[in-house]
Amino acid sequence: MAVQPLASPGVSPHDADILRMSHIRMKFGPVEVLKDVNLTLRRKEIVGLLGANGSGKSTLIKVLAGFNSPEPGSGLRLWGEDLPLPLDASRIRQMGVAFVHQHLALIPTLSVIDNMLISDTSRRPFGINWRSERRKIAALMEEFDLGIDPGAIVETLSPVERAFVAIVRAFAELRRSDAGRAGEGVLVLDEPTPFLSVADVEKLFTVLRNIKKTGASVIIVTHDIDEVLSLTDRVAVMRDGRLAAMLQTKETSRQQILDTIVGRAISAYVRADRPTPSQRNVIIEGLTGGRCAGLDAEVKAGEILGLTGLIGSGFADVPYLLFGATPARGLVSVGDTCLDAAKMPPAKAHSAGIALLPGDRMGQGGVGSLSVTENATFLALPRLRRGPGISHAAMTRATNELIVQHDVRPANAAADLGNLSGGNQQKVLLGKWLAEKPRLLCLDEPTQGVDYGARQQIFAALDEAAAQGMSILVASTDHEQLAQLCDRVIVFRRGLPVLILTGREVEKSNIARACLGIDAATPDNQTATEVFA
Repeated sequence: MAVQPLASPGVSPHDADILRMSHIRMKFGPVEVLKDVNLTLRRKEIVGLLGANGSGKSTLIKVLAGFNSPEPGSGLRLWGEDLPLPLDASRIRQMGVAFVHQHLALIPTLSVIDNMLISDTSRRPFGINWRSERRKIAALMEEFDLGIDPGAIVETLSPVERAFVAIVRAFAELRRSDAGRAGEGVLVLDEPTPFLSVADVEKLFTVLRNIKKTGASVIIVTHDIDEVLSLTDRVAVMRDGRLAAMLQTKETSRQQILDTIVGRAISAYVRADRPTPSQRNVIIEGLTGGRCAGLDAEVKAGEILGLTGLIGSGFADVPYLLFGATPARGLVSVGDTCLDAAKMPPAKAHSAGIALLPGDRMGQGGVGSLSVTENATFLALPRLRRGPGISHAAMTRATNELIVQHDVRPANAAADLGNLSGGNQQKVLLGKWLAEKPRLLCLDEPTQGVDYGARQQIFAALDEAAAQGMSILVASTDHEQLAQLCDRVIVFRRGLPVLILTGREVEKSNIARACLGIDAATPDNQTATEVFA
């Protein structure tokens, strides 16, 4: 970074805290979601903000961003200045606090340069010199080692490219602020890494460490404890709307963080021993489409098969190809039924016993404005018919059974699905498909944005379904999840499967090395080699 650190106005060099949120209280209707939260951020510091889904992390960030209005008595001090709450969103940005929110806030039909400058158009009375700005943005992309065309339409970019556009935009805003021009500022990232590969996460972390060296500070909201341990100086843990602990990262173990998040000692879910699956249930031949250039595979009854690779390598397309949600070629045999993938719309795939839980759970998997009952029983409506109509009592009974079975919280069948935390939304949508008892259940990033405790419950539900004979296919970049859950893992590279890991080979470091093209048997200090010829 070319910016040199200078002192920020209003803050004494001896004042360690550049940002102080004090006694933050927030209500949604009668429910208190933030309960007297105090959070500080120091100069040249990276703080990780962790907590279970619904613990209040994102709500607290939205108070800082000016989206949420906290209760009277809540306080904010920034650069030595007491600021009134609720904040004016433009004021907080001008003072040197930039945000990357969970849903990126990009307009998909506009170009990268349009998205980068959209907040500037009203502040430039003489217009924008687009040629000049394009050069600046191209230089900025080059500075971060990103080959993203400023003129590209955002919806044509991969998820990881979109994430980096949002991150680079936040850095650019930071630089233009008063604090940024002094080489300081605060960057806040709310769950920035779910779409990033291992290599891209490390690239992001390198950028954040460089930003810290210039004098800026970072708050990063994440579920990934390993990321927090490798990157941060302190860890703030939220639980039930309160700040449960502020921990020094160097003095804290992974297990301590887990126990603090949950509020009790917790162990990782361990799969029960069961016979190695042997009966073929699903056969995939020549499956092609999207970035998948060809897959031949079989999934046995009772098997959990993982698919992984670097972002864009083709593995993530497979669940959608198998469900007919993306144009495909090839053959898919489910039991005694052979299907032509080119003539298989989702309704036909569903009838054949194939199910899909997409990665974008609220964009493609559920409807946030509908109730838990309506989302949970949508597929079951034919079974819930009583006479000429649908029995609402039967819908409610079925939903309450799902809520109890999958520990959905709050246990309110009438609540809108969108008002539940990410983990509880996923439990509802997964429970909906498990109740259908499909022959093949396809999952795309099933625990993305889901807290540790809910993950273990989801793993247990999938393991139980597999034990009853269901074939399960999991596409994910979460290597720890795959190692914990899967019987076998197929690794993709450049659109093709290049390696199958089985048995004891299904281990986090082996999966990561295989994705990067490093032989799992090769010591770390040796040159990387292709796993497959």
